[in-house]
Amino acid sequence: MATSNTTLLPPLSPPSSDSDSDSGTSSRQHQHTDLSSTIFKSYLELTGHQSSPQHQDLIKIQSFLTSSRSGALSCLICLERIKPTDPTWSCSSRCFAVFHLLCIQSWAHQSSNLAAARAASRAATLNDDTLRWHCPKCRIEYPKSQTPKYYYCFCGKLENPPHDPWILPHSCGEICGRPLTYNCGHECLLLCHPGPCPSCPKLVKTKCYCGATEDVRRCGFKDFSCKGVCRKTLACGSHRCGEICHDGDCPMCRKKGVYKCQCGKVELERECCERIFRCENPCQKLLGCGRHVCERGCHKGNCGECPLQGKRTCPCGKRVYEGMACDVAVPLCGATCDKLLSCGFHRCPERCHRGPCIETCRTVVTKSCRCGSARKQIPCYQDLTCERKCQKVRDCGRHACKRRCCDGDCPPCSEICDRRLRCRNHKCPAPCHRGACSPCPLMVMISCSCGETHFEVPCGTETEQKPPKCPKRCRVAPLCTHRLICKPHKCHYGACPPCRLICDEEYSCGHKCKLRCHGPRPPALPEFTLKPKKKKSSHEAEHIPGTLCPPCPELVWRSCVGNHIGAERMMICSNPAEFSCDNLCGTLLSCGNHYCTKICHALKSDSKSYSSVLAESCEECNLPCQKERSPPCPHPCPLVCHPGECPPCHSLIKRACHCGAMVHALKCIYYNSLDEREQVAVRSCGGPCHSFDFGATESYQTVRIYVQRSVIVVNVHHLTSAPKRLLFGADARP
Repeated sequence: MATSNTTLLPPLSPPSSDSDSDSGTSSRQHQHTDLSSTIFKSYLELTGHQSSPQHQDLIKIQSFLTSSRSGALSCLICLERIKPTDPTWSCSSRCFAVFHLLCIQSWAHQSSNLAAARAASRAATLNDDTLRWHCPKCRIEYPKSQTPKYYYCFCGKLENPPHDPWILPHSCGEICGRPLTYNCGHECLLLCHPGPCPSCPKLVKTKCYCGATEDVRRCGFKDFSCKGVCRKTLACGSHRCGEICHDGDCPMCRKKGVYKCQCGKVELERECCERIFRCENPCQKLLGCGRHVCERGCHKGNCGECPLQGKRTCPCGKRVYEGMACDVAVPLCGATCDKLLSCGFHRCPERCHRGPCIETCRTVVTKSCRCGSARKQIPCYQDLTCERKCQKVRDCGRHACKRRCCDGDCPPCSEICDRRLRCRNHKCPAPCHRGACSPCPLMVMISCSCGETHFEVPCGTETEQKPPKCPKRCRVAPLCTHRLICKPHKCHYGACPPCRLICDEEYSCGHKCKLRCHGPRPPALPEFTLKPKKKKSSHEAEHIPGTLCPPCPELVWRSCVGNHIGAERMMICSNPAEFSCDNLCGTLLSCGNHYCTKICHALKSDSKSYSSVLAESCEECNLPCQKERSPPCPHPCPLVCHPGECPPCHSLIKRACHCGAMVHALKCIYYNSLDEREQVAVRSCGGPCHSFDFGATESYQTVRIYVQRSVIVVNVHHLTSAPKRLLFGADARP
């Protein structure tokens, strides 16, 4: 009865702008949904334990199909990718590995020729039926007559199958039809496929292991347990199996009881499976002669007749005696024993004797050593070996034999090959051999991060494979600042793609980074990372993921170091370069009266952090002070040009009184700080108006003028009279 199941596929969500898909909208419409995982899921659930052979076969089939569909099939011999149009051969015994037809033919011929060369070196004759070659992966041997000559599809029905893009490469597209395993009598119903055929899916009536329950099950999984008690009769014939319904023979009976040994002398409590046993006591039963006892160990049945009755001979066997009683010893004949010794060449030289002959033959003979280089007379039981080391090269063609006294049949080389395999990842672990090493048998699993999509490739070809595409979303959370707004992307192989949003981080200057996000990215898992290929980049990367923002690239107007108006320039914000315009500095000097005449420069005392190259002090003012004194004074300031007010003028100025009789010498600051009325009062002598003419008379010898308490004192010395004292000042009294 045929049944049809309709499966509704979920609607495809529109791809995001951050999707890592490399196909456009048109190609996405023609993509077929991968149903292999759904198909194999039910089969894998039926197989049960992962170590079962059915489970391993299904995994192998799924891996082959995934690798074939994705173009990841590689030849183990040449490590090149197997193209859909390349002739191939697949091992049909155990591993089902796929090889190039030319590669496997060359491999088979080399292996057969090497086996023939080894046989010829040992003088052995071989024919085509005895010459064998092995599969490079599983080491299953094939006769030379089965060397592949033609290109067949996977099922072996069609020779040279044409390439069809709508069917599996190297497949005929027809039903496989190969006999299924375990000899169920049915044939494979899948389309021509690589790898082993799956278990038989037909429904048959079958019984459980113990035969108590009958059920309808899949033919490939018809063996089952009913979970009841087995109840089969055990080997003892007395008890029944108490185990749960199981496969194979029932265990031994473990029921305990009291049983006798074979001779019946000893009784012990033993398990039923060990009820037949022998004690350690000798039999000691009287034989039929009535004179001797049985010397056999514990046994059942009769002991038999006495071995000393009937026809008897001497120990060497040359003289026969008849009619002698069993308890009488046979006499020695006295002749030479002449029995063949253990060497197989000489005979015993002793007289007829009881017991064994001598173990070692001491006859002196001339012997040659095994290699034939030495001859010597030695006792027969000794072997002659010389000290000469064999220099013959072993069958590996690399190492000498080095065995002492070798007979020419050198043993195989015991050294490890240890040559680098073609995968470039491992070394050959086999004993040293001639010819090419076997390919690396290891397979590398290439999988996406979630593990749903994966396939196996030969070791050494993982760098040339395309990563598998998984339709599910990536489970790795972003680490950059856009983790909350970043659009999800599909599950992938290796590291997550970089975030495509704008960084938008704020600089210390106030601008924002306008590059693409270059924050930290989650690291790729080591087991899901391809080895990087050596490719030269045609252009420099815009940024390095996981680094800080580059310096601010914005253009800003910047003044010169002297901050002159109209001398601004357009410069990059993060560029700390400084420039000087051609104008004069114009900075007010420390004197506060003049300006700096140097070319534009930075001041050391400026709060801005200019470099020490352009920062310098303004010039020093060395001009005389030209300020007007306050109060106004005719005397110039004696200091160099300075800030602030000039110091008070202490110069003496002479002012005559109104009558001209007295001359006043006053300080300039004092006199000029008075108003006009006070100046008139200061110049008055306070006495009657006189007029002295010191220059016209000769009656005055000297005139001394000195200052006492802001009053000018004039001493006039007359030649004929006593000196007179004249006082000038505000407090002067005559």
